[in-house]
Formats: sequence, structure tokens, C-alpha cells
Amino acid sequence: MASTYTANNGIEKIGSGEQAGTWGNTTNLNFDIIDRILNGVGTITLSGTTHTLTTTDGTLSDGMYAVLVLAGSPSGTNTITVSPNDQDKVFIVQNGSGQSAIFTQGSGANVTVPNGSKKIIYCDGAGSGAAVVDVTDSLDLSSLKLGGTALTATGAELNIMDGGTSASATTIVDADRVVLNDNGTMKQVAVTDVDTYITSKAFTTPSAITSTSTLTPGSAKSIYQRVDCTSGNITLTLAVGSLTVGQYIVVDKIDTSNNTLTLAYPANSQGLSLGNAVEFASAFYNGTHFSYIETVKS
Repeated sequence: MASTYTANNGIEKIGSGEQAGTWGNTTNLNFDIIDRILNGVGTITLSGTTHTLTTTDGTLSDGMYAVLVLAGSPSGTNTITVSPNDQDKVFIVQNGSGQSAIFTQGSGANVTVPNGSKKIIYCDGAGSGAAVVDVTDSLDLSSLKLGGTALTATGAELNIMDGGTSASATTIVDADRVVLNDNGTMKQVAVTDVDTYITSKAFTTPSAITSTSTLTPGSAKSIYQRVDCTSGNITLTLAVGSLTVGQYIVVDKIDTSNNTLTLAYPANSQGLSLGNAVEFASAFYNGTHFSYIETVKS
């Protein structure tokens, strides 16, 4: 009885009573084929734009390697045809050829392994209609580590970080966090810290004024200014300084002695006298002068 071969890797099955005195050579070769199938790493040197990855019965062949390391200098995208088309195959592929590689076995689906990528693929051995499938195309991992650190983010959370545009309504509270790039390091930052920063950039709160003086803003920030009139009447002259259009000065009059606070604007002598019934005054800069709003004690 003549030898036959296994369907997917061409391992020789010696016929009954065959190869007397030489069967050891065939058996040793079979062990080499099995070794290659299980753990073999083979470099596949590509050239041009096509390559045939063949498995030949009873012969150590490139198509028997478990891991294919693609190398060489192909002239463009290289199509690798797995032959024959009726064998089931599983390959781990690492592409370092400098070009994309397309694995095909029949008229069914193909798999492209981009240069620099690694994939696990299988060929279904369906004959002329055979297909190649990328097992890693939609890799589903229950846990993943990067640099030893376990990733706990969900896919939906990562999609948001990647530029997702869907929005949900939420009530922001002090305990909430936002993701911030802190000089190259990504951190979760309390919204209270963000509020403190924005507030510090939006306006300043100088110490209380206790005597007649001129208030000159030194930066393009609105000002909350307390003026203590407890010891007597005060005239506070408001200078534009570094203010820009739309910024303002809020004057908070502190008074336990019924004294008067007069606000003046030196450019055109426009001003405002705050009597003992007035608590706040807001001076809005419109580009030419201040416009005032008073708040009277109830």
C-alpha cells in the first residue's frame, strides 16, 4: 500500500509494509515537519509584487511555518498566494518587508497586513473559493496592559477620548473631574481647580482701599474692589489702565458711618457719587469711557 499524506500539512503516512529499512528517514522528516508546524519561525523573502507560499507533501516547505516574518524588498504591495487552496492554515504574520502584504487563497476574502504590523490569520482551505480571515481584526480582550499598567477604560470611554462627538446632559458638581494635559502629562483635574484658574484670569481682588486714590488696572482683567469709607468720605478715580472693551470694575462700598464714596473718571470728568444708601457700583468700559450701574441697599 502506497504512502498517503495528511490533508493540511503534507505529513507522510507510510503505507502498511512500505519502506522496510528506510521508514526511519521518513519518520524523522515527519517530526521535522511537525516541529515547524508547531513552533517554526520562517523568514519569507518577498520581491516584486507576488509570492506563492507553498506546502509540498512530504517536504519541508515555507507554508508549514507557524510564524511568517515577511522581509525582502518588494517593489510594491505584495500578494501572497497560499497554495494549495484546499489546505487549512493558521499563521502568525509579522510584516517588516517595507510594503503591505495581501494574503489570498482563493476567490474569497483576503487579508492585508500593513508594513510594520502583526496579525493572526487563517485560511479556510475551501478550494477555488477559499478565503483568508484576520482573527485580530476585531480583537476582543477582557484585560489589556500597557507598560505593566492595566487598562480599565471601556471602549466607549476610549472612543470619547478619540474625538467622539455625542454629548449628554449632566449637572456639573465640585466632585466632577475633567481630563487635562498638565505640561505633557494627562491628569484628571477637579472642576474646582479649573474654576479657580478661570476666576484668577477673569478678574482680580485687590486689598480694600481706605483713602482717596486712583485705581489703575495693571492687567486686562476685570476688578472686584472693596472701598472702606468707615473713616470718612473717599474719592476713587477709575483709570482705564489695561482694561479692554467689555471688562469692568465692581466697587463694593464698606461703610458703617454714613460717609460718601465718589467715583470719578479722569478722561472726561464723568463720575458718580455713592451716598450711604448705595452698596455696589459697576463701571463697564465701553472703549471710550465707563458706564455705571448702582445697586442700592434694600
